[in-house]
Amino acid sequence: MPSGGESLGDAGSGVNDVPDEVLLSLRGVSKSFGPVQAIQNVDLDVPAGQVTAIIGDNGAGKSTLIKCISGILIPSAGHFYWNGQEVHIHSPRASAELGIATVYQDLALCDNLDIVQNMFLGNEDTKLGLLDEITMELTTVQTLKDLAVSTVKSVRQKVGSLSGGQRQAVAVARAVMRESKLVIFDEPTAALGVSQTAQVLGLIKTLASHGIGVIVISHNLIDVFEVADRIAVMYLGSMVSAGPASNFDTASAVEFITTGGSARVLSPLASVE
Repeated sequence: MPSGGESLGDAGSGVNDVPDEVLLSLRGVSKSFGPVQAIQNVDLDVPAGQVTAIIGDNGAGKSTLIKCISGILIPSAGHFYWNGQEVHIHSPRASAELGIATVYQDLALCDNLDIVQNMFLGNEDTKLGLLDEITMELTTVQTLKDLAVSTVKSVRQKVGSLSGGQRQAVAVARAVMRESKLVIFDEPTAALGVSQTAQVLGLIKTLASHGIGVIVISHNLIDVFEVADRIAVMYLGSMVSAGPASNFDTASAVEFITTGGSARVLSPLASVE
């Protein structure tokens, strides 16, 4: 068992190994591309109302794992459990129907449309066969208010005119508006300035405080320790350690990322809290 984390259980051990308070659980998830094994026997528990940071070097398997959870890739083996019940995530639609939203690095926003139009793109409200602009605008304003987003001057601003932090806020608000129960962030603070990074990290904390599960993929350990309740470390396609963030410090995290192990134990091994 890796130091600095907790027992990850036996791969594919099943629903009886899933703690009751966990929103999403992976057991024995593997994905291969021909002879190349991208991830192997990954176990992971993601509680609701907490931020789980997945860290690892380039090529560790983080992106492949997220694409499996998002339904973009279909695992070669393994099981998914949602609120303790086994589910099959075989497409992005199946992932979204469970309540999983992924905010990718490119944010998938349309710069030529305003905030309201981006929020409802492909899911517009209508009334008597016409776009219900008033309802959509009010919903957008309320959603941004609930997330404590105060830097946007008007929801009718073109997204192309927004800062990086504001664009992240719009992408997050869109996920929340669709009643997502788990939001996944792929490198959310990459290329952002100090103030914009603080804004995005604040959004992540706000989501968790509302009872939403959050997964953050990040290379920035400062950001990880700022927001994470739990940390999971991947190395060469395997999950080598996972547990409360208090079980790790920067040195032990770097050891796991670069070598797959660590001799440092900062606190007793613990289960999901």
